[in-house]
Amino acid sequence: MGLTDTSFEVLLTLWRALVVGVVWTEEVCGHCSGVLPSHSIVGFTRKREMSSRVVKNPLKLNDGVDSRETWSGKVDFLLSVIGFAVDLANVWRFPYLCYKNGGGAFLVPYCIMLVVGGIPLFYMELALGQFNRKGAITCWGRLVPLLKGIGYAVALIAFYVDFYYNVIIAWALRYFFASFSSLLPWTTCDNPWNTPHCRAFDANISYTFDNIPLGSFDTTESGNSTVTAGHSDKNSNQGYNNTWYTSAAQEYFNRAILELHESEGLHDLGIIKWDIALCLLVVYLICYFSLWKGISTSGKVVWFTALFPYAVLLILLIRGVTLPGSLEGIRYYLNPNFSAITKAEVWVDAATQVFFSLGPGFGVLLAYASYNKYHNNVYKDALLTSLINSATSFVAGFVIFSVLGYMARASGKSIQDVATEGPGLVFIVYPAAIATMPGSMFWALIFFMMLLTLGLDSSFGGSEAIITALSDEFLIIGNNREIFVAFLFTLYFLVGLASCSQGGFYFFHLLDRYAAGYSMLFAVLAEAIAVSWIYGADRFCADIKDMIGFSPGIYWRVCWKFVAPIFLMFIIVYGLMGYEPLTYEDYVYPVWANVLGWLIATSSIAMIPGIAIYKIIVTPGSFIQRLKILTTPWRDTQQRNADLSSVANGAVRRSFIADQDLNLTKEQQDLTKEQTEVMIQSREGVNGDPPPEPV
Repeated sequence: MGLTDTSFEVLLTLWRALVVGVVWTEEVCGHCSGVLPSHSIVGFTRKREMSSRVVKNPLKLNDGVDSRETWSGKVDFLLSVIGFAVDLANVWRFPYLCYKNGGGAFLVPYCIMLVVGGIPLFYMELALGQFNRKGAITCWGRLVPLLKGIGYAVALIAFYVDFYYNVIIAWALRYFFASFSSLLPWTTCDNPWNTPHCRAFDANISYTFDNIPLGSFDTTESGNSTVTAGHSDKNSNQGYNNTWYTSAAQEYFNRAILELHESEGLHDLGIIKWDIALCLLVVYLICYFSLWKGISTSGKVVWFTALFPYAVLLILLIRGVTLPGSLEGIRYYLNPNFSAITKAEVWVDAATQVFFSLGPGFGVLLAYASYNKYHNNVYKDALLTSLINSATSFVAGFVIFSVLGYMARASGKSIQDVATEGPGLVFIVYPAAIATMPGSMFWALIFFMMLLTLGLDSSFGGSEAIITALSDEFLIIGNNREIFVAFLFTLYFLVGLASCSQGGFYFFHLLDRYAAGYSMLFAVLAEAIAVSWIYGADRFCADIKDMIGFSPGIYWRVCWKFVAPIFLMFIIVYGLMGYEPLTYEDYVYPVWANVLGWLIATSSIAMIPGIAIYKIIVTPGSFIQRLKILTTPWRDTQQRNADLSSVANGAVRRSFIADQDLNLTKEQQDLTKEQTEVMIQSREGVNGDPPPEPV
């Protein structure tokens, strides 16, 4: 009876055990001996060929390349990345920075920082994700095992940001619901929350709107201006001498939405505002049902959430440029002052805006790209999405400053007195302007829906970065995604309730300052160093060539190795030099609050040295051997193991063949050259099996 494929594999396994010194029992040996064939040479040749299946490349078998979910279409990926990158800061931060730092001249440092720092880092993260096809934790564990903590750090940063970022979306949703009224509630002063100092918007009264500092992902603070009227303004037509006034829109945000007047500070959060809490719950429900099934659902949701803001921006732009005074606002926005670009802080603002707008360091780009097809042209995607992001910021400036010009003319003030950034722009100044337009309810509804969708896209990205990172690292999470996502968003909601309290803005402001500022900069600096100097820029470029067919040029190598790290260190050093303890208007945060903030900031970065120390401790060998092992990429280790396996398999086969040759007749041993060549040919086409893959 001829030797079957199955019996041959069993026999080969037993021979392997013998080679490594495993003692067979008499029962097993007796069983095996009965399997040895004395059949024709053709049958024996087929058994030899079957053994070649054990030398397949383990990288293909274990990498999960073929089984990983991919985007249903290229546009799903592009819209997801654009939706994440184009967030609220594009609307409320960039236009103000452009105006403040020399108008059109600010585009010079901005574009330079974009080209030498922002786009290279953006491209790097997308390429890493697509090549390794894993979330941040597993990706960095495979790239540089010693620095696997980078993956944990970026996941933790995204985790902290989601604690408070969705609160902004909840505010937008609350405004959206309030906009279903022919008389918008922030236009009058006869509401329960108003004070005697409230004044509805009037062209005969001059206002300076309050500036609430810090947008999400910002690391810089801006000053706050007090809302005043008349007494010191020569352009005021109505005097309210020595009296302070606030706008109806400002009181609506501060006293109706936030209820800051009911809190004395971070130590006095007060009661939870359930209207905001319910809005936050709705936001998390939207996020859950968009993400619970993975990119198959979120990839479709972004068709609306990523495209709708562009439709609204176009509508608002057309409406804005038709308002009286709009051209004056646009002139202030673009009027170049080239002397401004000689100041260091202008370059820091440009670098900071580029970095925080594109968003490397959250693990989002890496997670999204990991679902791409392996040979997708990630280079083209990186250029396209990063340029769309910057172009959106630029166009948003026209939308904002056309309305600010209108506000300045209507109130008799200059642009400087109404221009602001952050939540104060989108929740006070712009709503006040909308309220004066015919059809104000329509304009308010589409504006706050735009804010809602801008925020949701970024929230989707941050949450997906965490989910993908943990799902790829821990199979139990990946196998129970729906349950984990529900648990994650429940935790977010419970922590977010603190920001929904009467003093919640103080908690929000604390997280906004410390959760994703310096920590993210340090994390991306570690990424750049790890890729360029430990993993190797040449190796990284070879990986990219394997994916897209051509290698990045010298420009990209120089940026990754030298320019990008300098770019990041420039922001970090300048930011630390100008650090001041946290304040909000007249409120000075206590020392313990700043200590808590730094603990939050350093807890994520501490993952990098912490995991490295742990890896060194648990890895066998001398210290030098441990470092060598931990700085060797996972694929190199797998390749070495495959080589050793191939050598062992060859030894087993040669030993087995030698034994079989003893049982062959002389006629079977006297083979012609042609017969021998037939024997060693691959089994391609036999039983539909592919040829063995080279190691």
